[in-house]
Amino acid sequence: MGSNTLTTQTIALTEWGIKNSKINYQLTPSELQQRSVKDYGGKETDNGTLAVHTGEFTGRSPKDRFIVKDEVTADKVWWGKINIPFASDKFDALLDKVTSYLDGKELFVRDAYACAHDDYRLNLRVINEYPWSNMFAHNMFLRPEQEELADFSPEWTVINAPGFMADPAVDGTRQHNFAILNFSRNIALIGGTGYTGEIKKGIFSALNFILPVYKNTLPMHCSANVGKDGNTAIFFGLSGTGKTTLSTDPDRALIGDDEHGWTANNEVFNFEGGCYAKVINLDPKGEPEIHNAIKPGAILENVIFNEDKSVDFADTSITQNTRVSYPIYHIDNIKKPSVGKNPKNIFFLTADAFGVLPPISKLTPGQAAYHFISGYTAKVAGTEAGVNEPQPSFSACFGAPFMPLHPTEYAEMLSKKMKENGVTVWLVNTGWTGGPYGVGHRMKLKYTRAMIAAALDGTLEEANKDNYHVHSMFGVAQPRTCPNVPTEVLSPRKSWNNDKGYYETAERLRQFFMDNFKQFEEFASEETLAGGPPKKL
Repeated sequence: MGSNTLTTQTIALTEWGIKNSKINYQLTPSELQQRSVKDYGGKETDNGTLAVHTGEFTGRSPKDRFIVKDEVTADKVWWGKINIPFASDKFDALLDKVTSYLDGKELFVRDAYACAHDDYRLNLRVINEYPWSNMFAHNMFLRPEQEELADFSPEWTVINAPGFMADPAVDGTRQHNFAILNFSRNIALIGGTGYTGEIKKGIFSALNFILPVYKNTLPMHCSANVGKDGNTAIFFGLSGTGKTTLSTDPDRALIGDDEHGWTANNEVFNFEGGCYAKVINLDPKGEPEIHNAIKPGAILENVIFNEDKSVDFADTSITQNTRVSYPIYHIDNIKKPSVGKNPKNIFFLTADAFGVLPPISKLTPGQAAYHFISGYTAKVAGTEAGVNEPQPSFSACFGAPFMPLHPTEYAEMLSKKMKENGVTVWLVNTGWTGGPYGVGHRMKLKYTRAMIAAALDGTLEEANKDNYHVHSMFGVAQPRTCPNVPTEVLSPRKSWNNDKGYYETAERLRQFFMDNFKQFEEFASEETLAGGPPKKL
C-alpha cells in the first residue's frame, strides 16, 4: 500500500508560482498527525486517533461549487443551480491569488491517484495548507508505491487553501468560500473552507464528467461489495441511508463505500482508497467494522470528547455531520484490488421518514430508471422547535451535487447495463415503519441486513416468485415473505395499524414524487415515465 513509507524525494511547485514555501512531500500519516496536534489544533482520542474541527464549514457548500464554462464544458454540462458556471478569466485570476497566498507558507503535498482499475487510473497531486487535509488525501485517494513516485506525472491537481478568503465582488464567487473545477486546466481549486469532503467530492465530480464523456464508463455515487461466490452488489443512497453501513459486511468483501465506476467490460471499480463514514450515534455492536476502523491513521471530524478522551458519538453540538476518514485497509474484509465483476443486484437505499415505502421491493427496469433519476430520501426536520414533519429530499442519480451531465444521461447508461446483464434492482427503505417520523420507529438494521442477504442469495425471489404484492400507491413489487423477517414488517400499511393515516401520507409522498419528476419528463423515455407511481388509483 505504501501507506507509511517515508520518501526522501522533494518536489517543486514553481509552475504554480510557489517558490518560497517549505514543501513537505509525501509525509506519513503519523508525521501528519504529529504536526496536526502540535501546530494545527488537532487532538488525540483515548486510543490515539486524530480528531480535528473543520472550522466554519462542517459540510459541503453546494451553492459555492462551480465549473469553469469554456470550450470543453459549454455544450456538455447541465448548467443550472447544481452546476454553476464560472468564467475562465475569473478562475485564472483567482488561482493566481490563491497560489500567491500559499507562496511562503509551509505546505503539505501528496501524489496519489483515483480509480483502482489500471485502465482508468487518474494521477493526482494534492497541495494542502493544513497537514490534516493532506492526511485526509492519503486516506481517501489511492496510494502509489514508493517506486512509482520517481516518475510520477500528475494529470489533475487539487489546490486546497482553507485559510484563503475570496472577495466575491472581485473574484466572482458567491461568498468567501469556493470549490471550482476547471476541465481545461485539470484543476480542482478549493478555498475558504476546511471541510475535507470538498477535496474528495471535487475529484468525484471530475470523474463524473471524464468517465462517461471520454471512457464510456458509468460513474456512480454508491458503495459496493462482493460475496465469496464473486457476486457483486451495488448500494446507491444519499447520506444517512446506510450506504457505508450495509456495504461493510463481515460476510462480504468491501470494494468501496462511496464512489465507483461501471466499465463497458462490466467491471465495477472503486475510485477511492478509503472510507468517509458518518459517525453520528455510531453503535459498536451494530457497526463494529466502522467502529474498529477508528484507530491511529483515521481522522475524526467535528466530534466531542468525553472527559476520558473517548468520543461521544451522540453529541451533535458542532454538527450532525460528524465523520471519520480512514484508509480502506482499516477494514479487515476488503477486495484486493478494489474491483468486482458485473453486479447481479443493485439496491437503492432510502430513509423514508414518511414511513410509506416498503422495507424492500423489486423494481422493473422502468421503475429503476424513475427512482434512480428521482434519488429520493427524506430529512427529519427537528431543527426548529415544534417541527416534526419529515421533508422529502430528491437528489438525481443519488448524487446530483456531483453530476456535471444531465441526470437522464447517467440513468440511460444504468438502464442499458441493467438490461444487458440481467441485473435485479431493489428499493430498500432503511427509514421509518409503523408510522412516520415522530410516530413510528426506524427500521431495525438486522431486518434490513436479512432482506438484503435474502435478495443476494436468491431466497427472497424464490420465496415470493409470482406472489409479490403490487403496492397500490407506488406500483412496486412488495414481497409477502422473507427469511428471518417477521411478515408484518414487510407491509408498511399493516405496520401502521391505521389505514386512513397510511393512505393519506402515502398520497402526499406520491405527489411529492410526481411534482419533483416534472423537471425530467421532457427528457425521460416512455418506459421511465411509466415507472413512476400510478397516476390513477
